[in-house]
Amino acid sequence: MEKQKRLVAINDISGFGRCSLTVASPIISASGIECVCMPTAVLSTHTGGFSGYTYRDLTSDMPKMTEHWKSIDLKFDAIYSGFLGSIEQIDIVKDFIKKFKTDENILIADPCMADLGKMYVLFNDEFAKKMTSLCSLADIILPNITEACFMTDTEYIEGVQTKKYIEQLLNKLIDSGAKNVILTGVSFEDNKIGAACMGQTRVAQYYFNEKIPENYHGTGDVFASAFCGGLLNGFNLYESMCIAVRFTCDCIKRTKESAPDTHYGVDFERGIPYLLKELKKV
Repeated sequence: MEKQKRLVAINDISGFGRCSLTVASPIISASGIECVCMPTAVLSTHTGGFSGYTYRDLTSDMPKMTEHWKSIDLKFDAIYSGFLGSIEQIDIVKDFIKKFKTDENILIADPCMADLGKMYVLFNDEFAKKMTSLCSLADIILPNITEACFMTDTEYIEGVQTKKYIEQLLNKLIDSGAKNVILTGVSFEDNKIGAACMGQTRVAQYYFNEKIPENYHGTGDVFASAFCGGLLNGFNLYESMCIAVRFTCDCIKRTKESAPDTHYGVDFERGIPYLLKELKKV
C-alpha cells in the first residue's frame, strides 16, 4: 500500500463557527491525508459576526512546537499556512519553512487577512506587506480578491469583475514571487462564482459554479482544505481548484437551504461523502 501523506496545517482554532482548523482537520483527514495541527491561536468563536469572544495567542508556543517536531524528525508532504494572528507569527512560519521545506514537499499559503474589500480587525497594511513576503516563498497561494488587492496595491472592485482585472491581479501576484496562484471569489456574471489559477506560463484558467447571494464565514478555509485534499491525492492544480469550487459551492447551497445564520459557517460535514467520490475514495 502507498505510504500515507502528511500535511501540517498552521491555523487558528475557533471553537464555534466552522472555520480554520475545525474545518481543515476533518476535511483533510477525510481526504486520506494525515493532518498535523499547529494552532496559532484559540478562540471561542471566529471574529466575524460575534462579540465578546475569547482569544488566546499562541505565538510563544509555536517555536517550541517547531523545535520539538524537528527533534523527532517529523517530515511533511505539504505545509499549509492559514490564519496568523500577528506579524511575529509570520516570521515564526518563515522559520518553520526553513526547517521543514524540502524540494519534495509543497508549501501552500492562504493569506487569511481580509474579505469584502476590508482588512480583518486584527490586521493592517504593514501586516499585508509582511504576508506578501511569506507568500513569495510559497509554491501555491490561495488569496481571495480582497487579499490579492492588498498584496498588490490594487483598487478593490466590488461585484462582478472583468477578465482583464483578474489577470492583472494574477500577474502581479506571480511578479511578487508566488509560483502558482489560485484566486478565489472570481465572478464575471451575477449568478456565477468560482476561481482562477495561474502558474509560471502566465496562462489563466477559470472554473465557475452557481452563486448563492449570501456571504458565509469559513468558506475560504473550506475551499483551501478541499484544494489540499485534491492536490495531495494526485490531482493537478486546475483539477484541485475545480474540486474545491464544487465542494465549497455545494456546502453553501446546502447551508442556504437549511440554516438562516450566515455567520455560523457552512454545512461542510454532510458534503464530505460527495468530496470523497470526487477524490475517488469511495
